[in-house]
Amino acid sequence: MPKDILNILGVEVAPGKSTTVTFEVAKLHTRNTLAVPIIIERSKQPGPTVLMTAGIHGDEVNGVEIVRQIIAKGINKPKIGTTICVPVINVFGFLNMDRLFPDGRDLNRVFPGNPKGSLASRVANFVMTELVPHVDFSMDFHTGGSDRFNAAQIRIVKDNPKLTELAHVFGAPFIYYSQNLNKSFRNACDKAGIPMLLFEGGKSFNIHNTITNTGVNGAKRVLHHLGMLRSKYKVSQPKVEAVVIKDSKWLRAKYSGMFKATVNINAFVNKGQVLGNITDPYGSFNYFVKSPNAGYIFNVNESPIIYQGDAIFHISTEIED
Repeated sequence: MPKDILNILGVEVAPGKSTTVTFEVAKLHTRNTLAVPIIIERSKQPGPTVLMTAGIHGDEVNGVEIVRQIIAKGINKPKIGTTICVPVINVFGFLNMDRLFPDGRDLNRVFPGNPKGSLASRVANFVMTELVPHVDFSMDFHTGGSDRFNAAQIRIVKDNPKLTELAHVFGAPFIYYSQNLNKSFRNACDKAGIPMLLFEGGKSFNIHNTITNTGVNGAKRVLHHLGMLRSKYKVSQPKVEAVVIKDSKWLRAKYSGMFKATVNINAFVNKGQVLGNITDPYGSFNYFVKSPNAGYIFNVNESPIIYQGDAIFHISTEIED
């Protein structure tokens, strides 16, 4: 087979061709097939291969919407090189609006997977054996879990010049240094030598226009930087320079009750500033949550009811000059 022929699941895709390959995950109880579509777009001109994924957690629809828009707008049709888009990896979770697989496993904690393992492990193995070996660079789109709303951010490991450069090119409001979690997709890609930008923004069960616009525009900037974006697409500069968060802490609720945040996401707050309050339903209790330090608020719990110990704010404690 010629070197420039891309082969995924036995389907050969030559330069200049487009195709959708389907990976049969499993069959439902009704014996209906459940498949994951993989959208491949190739330019006639050689160049990098970029993988864009979402829906590793089935309830994180913001990320799915970002990749959907990239495909629907034709942004994934490259000027040079190849793009591979998988809008929904955890199709089981997406159908059931559940973070996990039917086997109760978190797909993002079983990489690189096992072809004879659990259902989630088999899907992880497929991604690592059929997709990742063809890839030069990856972008994976996520959202905050449950009712915790994440500011748009790129997560990378510290002291990686290539990732730092691409994170600034992406142009999200925040770049957050975080270690690769064991058995995560990002960690597996890192071990395979594939650089990845992990995007976080918004919350589960929600599509937020500002977050999706940030994700789509960031992907365009990266593709433009790699020489892959066609000239018909305009590339806007980020509205703000990214704040690089070196360290942070979660503020947890001291009391159970009804919760209302009074500070906006992305805001810079001073030490002692009121961030929100916890009350009871009877009007006899009102506790003001105050910031323990100056920093940026980049995650807010939007649940109206919280319990003692729940994470309610994520605040930076150290930023890079």
